[in-house]
Amino acid sequence: MSDHFQFTRNYNDLSTNKGFQFEFCCDRCGTGFRTKFKSSATGMLTEALDTAGSIFGGLFGQAADVSERVRSAGWQQARDEAFIDAINELQPDFIQCPRCSSWVCRRSCWNNKKGLCKECAPDLGVEMAAAQASKSVEEVWAHAQMAEEDKHLSEQDWREGIRATCPECEAPLANNVKFCPECGAKIKQVAFCAQCGGKLTPGAKFCPECGAKAGG
Repeated sequence: MSDHFQFTRNYNDLSTNKGFQFEFCCDRCGTGFRTKFKSSATGMLTEALDTAGSIFGGLFGQAADVSERVRSAGWQQARDEAFIDAINELQPDFIQCPRCSSWVCRRSCWNNKKGLCKECAPDLGVEMAAAQASKSVEEVWAHAQMAEEDKHLSEQDWREGIRATCPECEAPLANNVKFCPECGAKIKQVAFCAQCGGKLTPGAKFCPECGAKAGG
């Protein structure tokens, strides 16, 4: 066994005096993988010595000190060996990103095509879907914030134009209304040609359909 071993920051040590267990988590999504609990022979021995010391006292009263020495040496060595086994067991499920050095799970957070984690190289399809959904939400909010009187405006209304002031009294018009709230004048003055019946645009001197003089 090597005198040193590689370790990562994305793990939790769940070991106890009775055995060893480790939990490794993805730095990106937090998905965790936990090793099976591995009993410790050293832990069982120290527990037996502690029990003997508490029952018999006297000579065996020194068992607690003995158990601490056993735990500090043998238990630590057994723990290191168990940790190496845990790394070897779960290493295939994780990979370290060469760009940001994060340890991520291969299943959900690794972009195989780019050789980087999905934080550094997101899936374009996923990003496009998210962007479209975000844009749809923005449009929903924009529509919801429109005034009720503006939602029914048709294309014809926009083409005809909307006046900001009354053509008679020049009072300001807050909404797209048909009559002036101040003087009662009709806002949209619709005129028709006396000759052909065609619709005349406001201010037109001649009919755009037959050429007859407006008002003639």
